[in-house]
Amino acid sequence: MNIKMMRDEMLDVLQNNILHFWQTKMVDHENGGFYGRIDNQGVLHPEAEKGAILNARILWTFSAAYRVLGLEEYLEMATYAKDYFLEHFIDKEYGGVYWSVDYKGYPLNTRKQFYALGFALYGLSEYARATGDREALDYAIALYECIEGHAFDKQFNGYIEATTREWKPIADMRLSELDANYPKSQNTHLHIIEPYTNLYRCLKEMQSTTSCDYVPVLGSVLPIGVCVPMETIMRVEASLRNLIGIFTDYILNPETHHLDLFFEMDWTRGAGHLESYGHDIECSWLMHEAALVLGDQKVLRKVEQVVREVAKASEKGLRPNGSMIHEANLDTGHTDDDLHWWVQAENVVGWFNIYQYFGDEDALDKAVRCWEYIKTQLIDYENGEWFWSRHSDGTLNTVDDKAGFWKCPYHNGRMCLEMIERTDSDTLQN
Repeated sequence: MNIKMMRDEMLDVLQNNILHFWQTKMVDHENGGFYGRIDNQGVLHPEAEKGAILNARILWTFSAAYRVLGLEEYLEMATYAKDYFLEHFIDKEYGGVYWSVDYKGYPLNTRKQFYALGFALYGLSEYARATGDREALDYAIALYECIEGHAFDKQFNGYIEATTREWKPIADMRLSELDANYPKSQNTHLHIIEPYTNLYRCLKEMQSTTSCDYVPVLGSVLPIGVCVPMETIMRVEASLRNLIGIFTDYILNPETHHLDLFFEMDWTRGAGHLESYGHDIECSWLMHEAALVLGDQKVLRKVEQVVREVAKASEKGLRPNGSMIHEANLDTGHTDDDLHWWVQAENVVGWFNIYQYFGDEDALDKAVRCWEYIKTQLIDYENGEWFWSRHSDGTLNTVDDKAGFWKCPYHNGRMCLEMIERTDSDTLQN
């Protein structure tokens, strides 16, 4: 398969399988926003809670789709998602975002999970990047300030997992019941570096050549061309630079080249010897993206060495058919060898990134083989979207949702959008 063919296939899957599903089956016309759940049997659960993660990821996906493809229908969906998110998920009293609201849009779980703030920032900064919308940018900057003000650890560096609604300490910091209860995690840092990269890129793209005294005011309607102060841009740049260092100096395990998952406040590794192959390959290209956007050649040289080491370590999770298993606990010997939709999506982008920047033809083969697995095993051509996973014996996972709190158009939609943008590059001749 040549690259152009793969690109064309992904464009078709993005528009007609992924985005179409969310446009036609997930919009809640009665209560606003998007339904919280469709199960694997295709049954809609209209009274399911609506999560900040799901809604922020929908906002990001349709904003990015509009930016890349320029279709008005995607702008309409992105704007609809933005308006609902700002109205129902933003905590107007304490700042930040609620973890979830009920199906009617009233606050349900009001804890402040910084993973969720990161995704809200990601979605809003992408909407601002796609449209130039000042309101979205204002809120994105405000969320950046919330994360820096309430999650950043000034003593040991890094970011904590969660607080109460009022930004007070909380005993159970876990992102989900599947996670260990530690104050810091690779996963949350990954989804803070991701939006910080996007915010910094957005600010640079929107930056005027003249200085100004603009200070963001939530909800303000400002004329196009008003710039953000250089001080704000420099603060975001410093945060991004620091985050890159956190990954290379704290989260990266120098002995295994995997990225460790859970940490105490002082960065002592917790929860045992865990390897998450999907997060490894996802981290590899997101770290690289952060360094590329930062634009510091010294940092980039350091990161590019790490990128290749982490990608190489993730090969431990690859299977001969091109797929990648989820994770392993080396202490207990337990391996989660399910083939999750999101891991396969990140597997494609991660290996294509290695091919694109380092000329590794074997990496391109890995990306292509995983895409072939996705096409034949995970895409639901009849009902739309992708199945959650297949088990190691090839049978379909019939338990986990088709769409829900953790199942959204972000990983697979982003894979398609990344490949569309990357293969438009003049450097790719295939």
